[in-house]
Amino acid sequence: MHLDYTYRYTVKCNIVTDPQFLILASLAGGEKHGYAMMEDIGQFGGVRLGAGTLYGAITRLEGKGWIRRVESEERRKPYRLTADGVRHLEEEVAELDRLAKATLRRLRHA
Repeated sequence: MHLDYTYRYTVKCNIVTDPQFLILASLAGGEKHGYAMMEDIGQFGGVRLGAGTLYGAITRLEGKGWIRRVESEERRKPYRLTADGVRHLEEEVAELDRLAKATLRRLRHA
């Protein structure tokens, strides 16, 4: 079941539902154009990003140098992670892992 992005983001604002994180995670699986990213994110993340949210985040990610558009003859232009984008995503995932492990340790004592 997909939760509306706006509801989920405002109620549970965290990295796991952050559009930029989700886009980077999607592109870690390979090059994709916008619609393919929306579908992929819906499948693996359970979040439905609207076109405005998606393309706004893509613009920010390009500006940070974490993704780049791939030249293509097709109408839909795919994007891919850059080396800096891979490093940033690895750092974010490591932080999530650290937080999850700390939370599990606390739960053992609850």
